[in-house]
Amino acid sequence: MELYPAIDVRDGGAVRLTQGDFDRQVGYGDPLVLAQRFIEGGATWIHVVDLNAARTGVPHERETLARIVALAGAGNGNGVKVQTGGGIRTEADVAAVLGLGVARVVLGTAALEDPALAARCARRWPDQIAVGLDYVLRPDGVAEARGHGWEEGSGRTVPELLAVWNGEPIGAVVATAIARDGMLGGSDLDGLGALLAVTELPVIASGGVGSLEGRTLAGAIVGKALVEERFGLDEAVAACTASV
Repeated sequence: MELYPAIDVRDGGAVRLTQGDFDRQVGYGDPLVLAQRFIEGGATWIHVVDLNAARTGVPHERETLARIVALAGAGNGNGVKVQTGGGIRTEADVAAVLGLGVARVVLGTAALEDPALAARCARRWPDQIAVGLDYVLRPDGVAEARGHGWEEGSGRTVPELLAVWNGEPIGAVVATAIARDGMLGGSDLDGLGALLAVTELPVIASGGVGSLEGRTLAGAIVGKALVEERFGLDEAVAACTASV
């Protein structure tokens, strides 16, 4: 299982939101300093999100992303891969971001509004496209995907979307339990189990990873717990390696 230390960027700074609420934000300084810490700690991936772009569809942090990619790149001996999302809405956007040297692009809102776009991009760039399914549980217990920075419902269920993409060369499904994000209370293991039951695509868990327990899936995106050093990056890397 791969570890994805997360850097969420807003207005040039590294931040963390609670349950996706832009009014419940805590700042953590320079994202490049945070990236360097992750690189020196032994990370093999870094997950970068442009938060403002996730809401607006307009890129805000391409320069910061490019600098993180340069810092992490194989050319300087690090070889740390970068996965990124937030505001990537078109095939041209995907091409531009991959052109920066990013290893994998996460399509969120665009994939919800046009599932065929994600499939087309995956065929053009096999294994370099992930789909982001940020979800909440409806009253009937079914997971519904949300878009536009988690602020709008899509009307599409997670199982419905996964059925469209099964068999496509998609690199990963990034599944975020919105209610657990930033809460440090653990992942939505029941929801993730249900998701795994309906797809053969690799699934990366995100949202609420606050301990080293319950290690499953293809990967785990860990944000607040690592940023606040609730446990060390070396511990997390070792735990993921042990879970393979």
